[in-house]
Amino acid sequence: MNKPNNEYIEALSKKNNFYLNYQGLNDLDLQKKYGDLVQKIMEVNFPQWMTPKYQRKIDELRKIKIGYVSNCFRNHVVAKLAQGRFKNHDREKFEIYGYYLDSSVDNLTKEFEKYSDYFYQLSNQIDIIDVVAQKIIDDQLDILVFLDIGMYPEVTLLASLRLCPIQCTTWLHPITSGLSNIDYFLSSDLMEAKNAHQHYSETLIRLPNIGICYEKPLIPPATKTRKDFGLREDAVIYFCCQSLYKYLPQFDYIFPYIAQKISNAQFVFINRLSPSILHKFKQRLNLIFESLNFNIDNYCIFLSNLTHDDYLNLNLVSDVFLDTFSWSGGNTTLEAIACNLPVVTCPGELMRGRHSYGILKMLGVTETIASCEEEYIEIAVRLG
Repeated sequence: MNKPNNEYIEALSKKNNFYLNYQGLNDLDLQKKYGDLVQKIMEVNFPQWMTPKYQRKIDELRKIKIGYVSNCFRNHVVAKLAQGRFKNHDREKFEIYGYYLDSSVDNLTKEFEKYSDYFYQLSNQIDIIDVVAQKIIDDQLDILVFLDIGMYPEVTLLASLRLCPIQCTTWLHPITSGLSNIDYFLSSDLMEAKNAHQHYSETLIRLPNIGICYEKPLIPPATKTRKDFGLREDAVIYFCCQSLYKYLPQFDYIFPYIAQKISNAQFVFINRLSPSILHKFKQRLNLIFESLNFNIDNYCIFLSNLTHDDYLNLNLVSDVFLDTFSWSGGNTTLEAIACNLPVVTCPGELMRGRHSYGILKMLGVTETIASCEEEYIEIAVRLG
């Protein structure tokens, strides 16, 4: 690979390795291999942006310029978790730049624009890599933070370049980037295990507590009942709200084992994916329920196409929030807590399986934190 090839860039722009990281394993080596591939392709195509061209001298007479790159400055979980960063920066010390790579605009977009000194929406450019990279270079930032490396291909491509002397990523997508041009991973002290530095190609920064500033969400008045969602009035409702790809097959048995002890249990899942994915997931769960002579239709319900108010109302009519293993809830856990739902969680080794654990530790509510799968079932049954 010694000459520019737009076909490689086009391929990387259409797909990334997003789903790899949901297998629940330490993917550091795989991420570094993928990152190395991306950087080699980008270096051939954009050699002018692989080494820093400047470094402004920091002094007390000027503000530090911090830029944030994201595809998610809109009604998105990343935006909800990142909003506090923008809102609470010390304006006497910092100048804030936002680089938004999506075309949609909503009230949350306007909030980010409001709390930025400079905010650029650059999604309509044909050559988005060239345009965004040059804009960042021209702004001569001191620190550049990529909020969602690994979620959207163009963010990963930009992060592989050296556009700023100090480049960071965050736990808003809690996977090491594997990119040698990302210097620091901004994480949460409460969510990281003692050996956490072994999971990152970046230097790990363990920010205090959960590492973000999160305002309590506004919870609407309850306008829906259980009947509106097809739920039984006499059931113990276990809310299982994570994206279906977070549910790993080795933990499927958890649900019927709870149902063995709580005969009126009802597990509520939400499908945000295609009907075919939901069908496969239901087939998988059906096998484990049938193995215990249970009819899945008596215990599981699958909902889709919910508005956010509907989703919050579903929290309000539920009894227990069941967190996922290996990749736990973040914003979903914070919203469940705002709805006064008890959260059952079991932290894993990796940070992405310890969000709820960190949140509950900060609250001082530790009695629903399990140390193993068996204790997780026991806590869920006791709450039921």
